[in-house]
Amino acid sequence: MTVNRVRFIDTLRGFSLFGILMANLLIFQFGIYGKDKLDHLSTIDNGALYFVKVFIEGSFMPIFTMLFGFSLIKLIQSIRNKKGKSRWSILRRATGLIALGLLHSIFLWEGDILLFYGFMTLFLVPFINRKPKTLFIWGSLLFLVATALTYASDDISTKEQKEMEIYVNKANTIYANGSYHDIYDFRLNVMPPGSDDPLLFYSLIIFGPLFSAPLFLLGMGLAKNHAFENMQNKRKWYVLGSLLVPIGITCKSISFIASNFSTMLLIGGSQLLAVGYIFLAALLFQTRPIQHLCPAFESVGKLSLTNYLLQTIICTTVFYGYGLGLFSKIGVFGGIIFGLVVYSLQCVLSIAYFKKFKRGPFEAALRIWTNWSWNGRINKKGSISHE
Repeated sequence: MTVNRVRFIDTLRGFSLFGILMANLLIFQFGIYGKDKLDHLSTIDNGALYFVKVFIEGSFMPIFTMLFGFSLIKLIQSIRNKKGKSRWSILRRATGLIALGLLHSIFLWEGDILLFYGFMTLFLVPFINRKPKTLFIWGSLLFLVATALTYASDDISTKEQKEMEIYVNKANTIYANGSYHDIYDFRLNVMPPGSDDPLLFYSLIIFGPLFSAPLFLLGMGLAKNHAFENMQNKRKWYVLGSLLVPIGITCKSISFIASNFSTMLLIGGSQLLAVGYIFLAALLFQTRPIQHLCPAFESVGKLSLTNYLLQTIICTTVFYGYGLGLFSKIGVFGGIIFGLVVYSLQCVLSIAYFKKFKRGPFEAALRIWTNWSWNGRINKKGSISHE
């Protein structure tokens, strides 16, 4: 049986990259920790910040996470259809992502996600052969446990707040005015307050995967159920799933005023909103306006790895001191406009790229490593391919 690419998945992946760029622009402009300590904003920037925090931040990366789980299963199905065993191919793909993530985070930007995806691939190995029902149950249980663990987790002492304020001010100065070497040195050698705590380190190792696993497992289960392949026959499920959109938005909105439940509502609401967005996108996918936009989103989605890294190169060059030095200068609303321009250019360039090439440069390199063949194809001695 041939495993074909699912057009909706590529389209959704491209659209999710738009949301990821919008959320990451807060980090590119204000820093990973500085983005949560913005004050003295104009009315329009306050409104833009609220929009990004509620409708985008924390809810588009989980979509990409679901798509990763979905594509992982499609990849394994493709390998097994052509070769039989997929163990070494999955291991190579994981190490390839880890290597790219390390290079990305060390030399370009600390907000990298590829390193985490590489390690999560290894975490997901025990779930690869599970039935869809099992994956959905595990995903639901882990979602409940992970969300419950965030209860009252946003308590922070006055001393810790002061230390973080000092760190953020120092980071802002370095990123706004520093040379490439200054920023590189700061990124590798100056740790945020509390990050050197061994307990925190081991907690992240143990509990970190729990917070992302639900969406990975959801994607894997949906792939095994052949979701999004005969979309016209599943409309009622998309309608039901879309109801999570208002629920997620409500939870995230309330999180800004609920004390002990703040983080719980934010984390839980973000993931519920992500799932709602997925089903809403499926519901709207066949409509005429969306079909007109699909080629652009689909092209960006097929080049997702290259476009993700390209976003880092563009944004660090524009905002950091060794580039145009616009760090924290164009505002939240200005960042949204900038993001729209960058993403629109990526749409145009991605469409043009596919008129001459079949795969993106980073996609091709990862495919060669995964399949252990110079042409990127699965050969008789084993490995892996697809998505």
